[in-house]
Amino acid sequence: MRAILLNPPGSSDENMVLTEVPEVQAGPDEMVVAVAFGGLNFADTMMRHGTYPHPKGYPLVAGVEVAGTVIAIGSGVADFVVGDRVAAFSEEAGGFAERCVVRAERTLKLPDAMTLEQGAASMIQALTAYHMLHSVSVTKPNDTILVHAIGGGVGLYLTQLAVRAGATVIGTVGTKGKERRPLEYGAAKVINRGEEDFVAVVAEFTKGEGVDKIIDSTGGSILDASFATIRKLGHVVSFGEAEGRPHANLWERLVSKSLTFTRFHLGHMDFNSETWRKAASEVMQAVADGSLQVPIEGVYAFEDVHAMYAKLESRQVSGKLLLAVAEHSGVRSA
Repeated sequence: MRAILLNPPGSSDENMVLTEVPEVQAGPDEMVVAVAFGGLNFADTMMRHGTYPHPKGYPLVAGVEVAGTVIAIGSGVADFVVGDRVAAFSEEAGGFAERCVVRAERTLKLPDAMTLEQGAASMIQALTAYHMLHSVSVTKPNDTILVHAIGGGVGLYLTQLAVRAGATVIGTVGTKGKERRPLEYGAAKVINRGEEDFVAVVAEFTKGEGVDKIIDSTGGSILDASFATIRKLGHVVSFGEAEGRPHANLWERLVSKSLTFTRFHLGHMDFNSETWRKAASEVMQAVADGSLQVPIEGVYAFEDVHAMYAKLESRQVSGKLLLAVAEHSGVRSA
């Protein structure tokens, strides 16, 4: 079967190739999915370069997020049947292939009103956003939340879900033009970090009181400066380090205001818990009924995988990029 293979990690075209790989089989508690679409995440770019914080061995078939149809079921799987339309989080990768093995506990049946494209574009990012707002932290009406990289995929879901919860959302972007969609989705203020001092703007917006929560995927100097924007006893949720790891003074920053700090990874959730089931149900239903928008920026053919990765790494994307794996899948490169 055809797949996108990483070997070894690196940035050249030769390190990521479309090639033939062995067929896959379902083991206990697993299923094989005929992949229609794979969702590209920033984590995929880190796996390509060998910087992902949860190391994988190489050679590695890329892709941690898929949507497609169940074609085989292993022992111990009771809640799925062949033919089910599903989305899945394949943490061990393997998703950018014609067929992928997924663990049943990390797989969701798609509502009839939800497309396979929507499934591949929301499984990881929307649920990551939901759990950062409602599982590892508490989001209440009238909270004020600062979201860095608000124009990216997770940022757009954070905006919508926080607004649904009654919170006020302030965001920052690093690229001009990425302000538009968060504002359309309900953000109260979006700051271009290249044009304004976001610390000063947040202070003015909150009348000096500071935000209740920061959700950050940038790390480095952006996260370090952000501590000036948060009130005492606030909560910082980190889920990425696009600029770099948090500075060594993190402890001092937390102690000075009695802050809570969480570093979140979706793969650490209990996938058999009521918390996971409730979140999945709410998110999938919201996508199906149209109340949670799925911002798909482009769909790329297998042969255009390098262009898809380059587009995401350009920081010009405000939404989700998909890899069209099945021959019948539509392609509309951005």
